Amino acid sequence: MNIFLTPPGKPAAPQGPGGMNRAGWHLRANAPAVFWLVALVVVVLIHRNVPDSGWLMVHLLFLGAVTNSILVWSWHFAQALLRGPTPDSRGMAARLVLLNVAVLAVVVSMVADIWLLTLLGSILVGAVVAAHAVVLGLRARRALPSRFGATVWYYVAACLLLPVGAGVGAALAANVAGEAHARLLLVHLSVNVLGFVGLTVMGTLMTLLPTMLRTRVADGADQVARHGAFPLLAGVLLTAAGAAAGVMFLCTVGLLAYLGGVVYVCIPLAKAVRGKPPVNFAPLSAIAAIVWLAVSLTRLAGLTATAGSWTALHQGIESVAPVLAAGFAAQVLGAALSYLLPVVLGGGPARVRQRTAILDKAAVFRVVLVNVALVASLLPVPSLVRVGTAFLVLAGLAWFLPLLGVALLAKPLESSTPGARPAAPAAGAGAPSPRAAWNPAPGRRWGMAAAGLAVVVLVVVAGIVADPSSLPGPSQAGTQAAVHATGQTTTVEMTMKDMRFHPSTVDVPAGNRLVIHVTNVDSMVHDLVTAGGAESGRLYPGEKATVDAGVIAANLDGWCSIVGHRQQGMVFSIVATGAAPAPTAMPGMDHGASGGTSGTAPGAASPGAASLLDFMKQPAAGFKAHNAVIPPLPAGTVHNVALKVTDQLTEVAAGVKQTLWTYNGTAPGPTLRGKVGDKFNVTLTNDATMGHSIDFHAGSLAPDQPMRTVNPGESLTYTFTATRAGIWMYHCSTMPMSEHIANGMFGAVIIDPPKLPPVDKEYVLIQSELYLGPQDGVADLAKIQADKPDAVVFNGYANQYGFRPLTAKVGEKVRIWVLDAGPNRATSFHVVGGQFSTVWSEGRYLLDGSDPTAGSQALALAPAQGGFVELTFPQAGSYPFVSHYMVDAERGARGVFKVAG
Repeated sequence: MNIFLTPPGKPAAPQGPGGMNRAGWHLRANAPAVFWLVALVVVVLIHRNVPDSGWLMVHLLFLGAVTNSILVWSWHFAQALLRGPTPDSRGMAARLVLLNVAVLAVVVSMVADIWLLTLLGSILVGAVVAAHAVVLGLRARRALPSRFGATVWYYVAACLLLPVGAGVGAALAANVAGEAHARLLLVHLSVNVLGFVGLTVMGTLMTLLPTMLRTRVADGADQVARHGAFPLLAGVLLTAAGAAAGVMFLCTVGLLAYLGGVVYVCIPLAKAVRGKPPVNFAPLSAIAAIVWLAVSLTRLAGLTATAGSWTALHQGIESVAPVLAAGFAAQVLGAALSYLLPVVLGGGPARVRQRTAILDKAAVFRVVLVNVALVASLLPVPSLVRVGTAFLVLAGLAWFLPLLGVALLAKPLESSTPGARPAAPAAGAGAPSPRAAWNPAPGRRWGMAAAGLAVVVLVVVAGIVADPSSLPGPSQAGTQAAVHATGQTTTVEMTMKDMRFHPSTVDVPAGNRLVIHVTNVDSMVHDLVTAGGAESGRLYPGEKATVDAGVIAANLDGWCSIVGHRQQGMVFSIVATGAAPAPTAMPGMDHGASGGTSGTAPGAASPGAASLLDFMKQPAAGFKAHNAVIPPLPAGTVHNVALKVTDQLTEVAAGVKQTLWTYNGTAPGPTLRGKVGDKFNVTLTNDATMGHSIDFHAGSLAPDQPMRTVNPGESLTYTFTATRAGIWMYHCSTMPMSEHIANGMFGAVIIDPPKLPPVDKEYVLIQSELYLGPQDGVADLAKIQADKPDAVVFNGYANQYGFRPLTAKVGEKVRIWVLDAGPNRATSFHVVGGQFSTVWSEGRYLLDGSDPTAGSQALALAPAQGGFVELTFPQAGSYPFVSHYMVDAERGARGVFKVAG
């Protein structure tokens, strides 16, 4: 069934002004959409050098290409679906002209930061689309009844929503900040994307998708068409109203209602797909778009249901927007144009097949490439992987444009002449016919799918191999050569996001003064420093600063000096164009980032602290070892815990001090204890100088919000229920995680196994590593990454229990809980002269003590694993305990039990 080719009793498509034929009309009417798609591809390729490139990419697609296509094709479908006289197209042409004038005004004004022009352009967009809704509505009211005439009302409702969304967009462009920005953003997304675009797409696909599949519309589809708009429209209105009123629960209800409407509309579509599985680009791409719409709705509903604040929700919305753009809108637009343009351009059946075959080239490969790459780009992958997979998504989507050019310019086949019979292929010609290319064999389809998957895998592997964990570079401070100042100033807009500076390279004519306007649009605290000594100071999310980098005479490096951020790739380069080559820095010259972590070669000792290490040196008088006695089991089943993050200058070995990042002032942090079924309400307050977080292994829950980074001065409440016994690690999960753990941010939660028998004494020992920075400094990330610790310790201090032994008595049963906090080294816990009668490791008894002849000599644990051992000392004396990785015992992982008679 193909209802869009030649509707009975009327022309197949609207005639253009002056009697223009159908092909000429559609070539001109669809030209703006193609123009905006080409502009989008260009901006994506050069986005690092384009102001507001993120906004621009989204709006070139939605406001430019999609809005033009909706007006053109809703007009076309209305004429195909409605019975009655066909109106003149002059008004339609005028609306398209005004629409593109308005879109151009909005785009230019946003790039040039002219808000008044943005407002005027938004008003004009809304007015044009509203006028289109009125025309379609009047046309639908006057038409005779038809089976799918209700679809036109989807278009009317969609077009009436856009003026609201355009107005909200203009308000967002006025730099609304904070909670109001997050709420308006959700209104904007729900009204424009779910309302204007979503309603149009779902209404159209009820008849277009079966047509793409060349199968009949499923029974009952007309009833779905009449009723499906109601849950969709209700979902849009509820979501927008909830966001406007600040009621997040109402947004959740609205999104679930909309998702229900999508599922309802997809029921007849699923029947059509089951009856005629898709093999060509148009239906495959359309189906993929519906799937991404459902995924995005599910994600948004989950975010609104779980986000603790509108600020947190804002971050989630920004992560969903690219999925709605690339996964949903771009794919459904490509599918519709690939199918419809050959049909409306006409030229005879063979000509249609020829163009369709061209637009369908590598169909399965393209669909697999786009969708698998999009999935990969959304995973927590290295930056180069994300860039590579995003490029694959762009390539797969943009492939349509050159194919369209080929299809339009291809010479007609002989059989394309109207009324001519298709010529039979020459014997032995071997070239596939257009129909064969358009409908490839199953084996070829599987081959294309495998090829698409292989390309994504290769890009992912290459990105992982090529993306270094740090990008330290030699400092150029002091290397600026003398240069004649030009008296001119180069001004650059820069943003901080995803551990990157955007742009990452700044070109400045040598002799110009460089002024950088930097904005932190990330969720973490950052700063900006240059090798020349300029700096922004700490910038919290949403804050801005102006950095005067001085007169630029030679190339300079810049970076974020927050500990670990430079090593994670947060660097940029200032390129002095036209300058003489700077002198080569001497080996080892690196002023580095603050905190003493950059510029140290992997495995090299930082000056100061490491050289002071003497494991046999007695600590100062009055030294108190970390209390290893396990806290008693608290009463009740609900435990309210307050943890405060602070920077703490702490002695970690005799005479060696480091500035640790601590929970409640100690490393390890306080040991928590409970039993299976207990609930823990943990309030984390960050009183430190950089962002931190907390990850409790003792709880099982989605980590997105409770384990997020908390900036200085902020708090969050982390609630979990202990459902399984063990000694569980907790730690900071802010990147670089290894450095946050190594610099003191770890601790233990002990959940007693049921029916755990009492003992006479109970201790807890947490093994960790020290990667010493300079005296009073912080852990050296280069050493951490090279797995070259200066010391391995129990409970945060080298050999402390050799100086202050743990005590026991002969005949007492002693239980020792052991946790390996790492971040890198395993342990094999052993008590010299002792034998374990009970060994419990990672949730199970390896030795339960029931056999008096069975014993164990060591408890082996990898990082983040834990357990306990029990033993009885037979005689008075000193019993050393060690990690039997002897090199670690020799660098501090040792202590003594002093046993009295």
